[in-house]
Amino acid sequence: MQDIYEDILRLAAGKIRQRIRAGDYASHTAGLGKGKLQANIAVMPERYALDFMRFCQRNPKPCPLVGVSDSGNPNMFTLGQDVDIRTDVPSYFLYEHGTFSREIHDITTLWQSDFVAFALGCSFTFEHALMRAGFSLWHIENDKTVPMFRSNIETVAAGPFSGPMVVSMRAINKSRIQEVIAISRKFPLAHGAPVHWGDPSEIGIKNIDTPDWGDASPVTDDQVPVFWACGVTPQVAIEQARLPICITHKPGYMLITDVDDDAEIPVIAHSNS
Repeated sequence: MQDIYEDILRLAAGKIRQRIRAGDYASHTAGLGKGKLQANIAVMPERYALDFMRFCQRNPKPCPLVGVSDSGNPNMFTLGQDVDIRTDVPSYFLYEHGTFSREIHDITTLWQSDFVAFALGCSFTFEHALMRAGFSLWHIENDKTVPMFRSNIETVAAGPFSGPMVVSMRAINKSRIQEVIAISRKFPLAHGAPVHWGDPSEIGIKNIDTPDWGDASPVTDDQVPVFWACGVTPQVAIEQARLPICITHKPGYMLITDVDDDAEIPVIAHSNS
């Protein structure tokens, strides 16, 4: 898998989506698509879409909304040329009545005529800027998925959607905390500045060695755990809402868009004729 990752790493966003669609790559997307926005996804029946959009609007840190499909149309044309939400994510989670059902790599056969797809910004996007500034990111260097945790920070409910904020963690050198805050703040569509740094117990995390999603990441004596709002938050809200069916990305396995990672508003020139 490492050899495939190294090959994919050199490709442009559209080429990466083609490889994912063909089934050639089905792993995490950390470090991929440099310069382009990565996105979490949620797909649900249209009757729940307005409440979910309200949930995102009320919780912009964990749920920065960057794209919404038309009802029944899997083409996310505002996010890139030829973006098919059914095939272009490396791995999906299927939820039925709020309960995780199974992991799948293509949702074409599950697609329904009333489905609406949402794309939410991802912190993987600002990681490129951190690496350019000389930050060491353990999960990328070791081909792992960033650790993610349920926190005790509550979201603002909307309709059936509610629950705690999920956060992702990266170990940052103590002397560079203000620098990492300043860099990530420039990417509001990718969760922006961190929500907490220092003692994990202050946000309800008992043990950073046992993440709820992703892989445990070491924190050395000269580092501090830094936590960002995470796009897995909607998955927790979906569990609470108990929708009859909902599909999300597998945590860490994102949609790579054609949107520039420093864009304020995602807009892709497209002829929809």
